[in-house]
Amino acid sequence: QVQLVESGGGLVQAGGSLKLSCVVSGDNFRLDSMGWYRRPPGKEREFVASITSRGTTNYADSVKGRCTISRDDVKNTVYLQMNSLKPEDLAVYTCYMFDTNNIPYWGTGTLVTVSS
Repeated sequence: QVQLVESGGGLVQAGGSLKLSCVVSGDNFRLDSMGWYRRPPGKEREFVASITSRGTTNYADSVKGRCTISRDDVKNTVYLQMNSLKPEDLAVYTCYMFDTNNIPYWGTGTLVTVSS
């Protein structure tokens, strides 16, 4: 069974920074692409960022230039560094990963609250 556990969420003032982490654990998996989605209150889930096994990154326009996704495959971890946070970044952030069999796995989410 594969598990993804996020950490690093919390309360931050507008303009501040947070770094989210997501650790993948379990048996019999091989990491492929990884990334983050978020769900603002009362809204649909939206894509934030992704990173392939080769390190190619992709970002939503709403976070481009403010967020950086990275990964450490030795630690089975994906990170999301978020800077210049805005009140509209308030959301539950959930990580995901696809294994090399293209099977998706999801974390349970971590809440990011940005005060104005």
